[in-house]
Amino acid sequence: MAVANQKGGVGKTTTAINLATALAQAGQPVLLVDLDPQGNASTGLGIDRRDRRAGTYAVLVDSTPPRSLIMPTVVPDLDIIPADSDLAGAEVELVGLDQREFRLRAALQSLIGCRYAHIVIDCPPSLGLLTLNGLVAANAVLVPLQCEFFALEGISQLVRTIERVKKSLNPGLALQGIVLTMFDRRNNLSDLVAADARSFFGDRVYQTVIPRNVRISEAPSHGKPVLLYDVRSPGAQAYIQLAHEFLQREGALAA
Repeated sequence: MAVANQKGGVGKTTTAINLATALAQAGQPVLLVDLDPQGNASTGLGIDRRDRRAGTYAVLVDSTPPRSLIMPTVVPDLDIIPADSDLAGAEVELVGLDQREFRLRAALQSLIGCRYAHIVIDCPPSLGLLTLNGLVAANAVLVPLQCEFFALEGISQLVRTIERVKKSLNPGLALQGIVLTMFDRRNNLSDLVAADARSFFGDRVYQTVIPRNVRISEAPSHGKPVLLYDVRSPGAQAYIQLAHEFLQREGALAA
């Protein structure tokens, strides 16, 4: 599953980290693929930049087998392929490579039959070749949607991109769902954005909303998901509920 939104600051990496953590704690082993050159998912799971060896750059550009690059995190049953320092140059280098849109997909196919119940791909906040690799490799896309004025305009562009990828590169790709993030019940705008999103996208919008919560913001500086930093906080409880709803949806699709 790719977690994607071309707009930055919408809670994309936070959602990838904490949903993956909640799934792992629910007995569903997860591999997180950090495809964002900023490497925030790696940092947020306790992987210090000085400790990162080869990562997603090596997978995409050097065709290094992903099994050799997997690292454990602070969360049991949650592993990661980190973003290494060279990933920032991958957009340029991928242009000249064969099958440039399919390189992550080909690499992850080698993990078929592994112990992971889910592979979560944290895409960068853009619609370049890195995100395209994530979308081509994925079966589904989860879109975090910030509850603010320009959010729906941006998500329309992403949905069009998903449809183009589905038509030309990955027929099996589906919009798994939309998660409302940074929801502030004291702000009428949050309610308006939520209502607009549900009106337009229907049941593809999750019932669970992720609130604005200082503990969510503090957790990455400690190298922990909010579920480890403060499990009783409203943010942590929201991600636990999101994981339950995610598994219910996946079960319904499988049935």
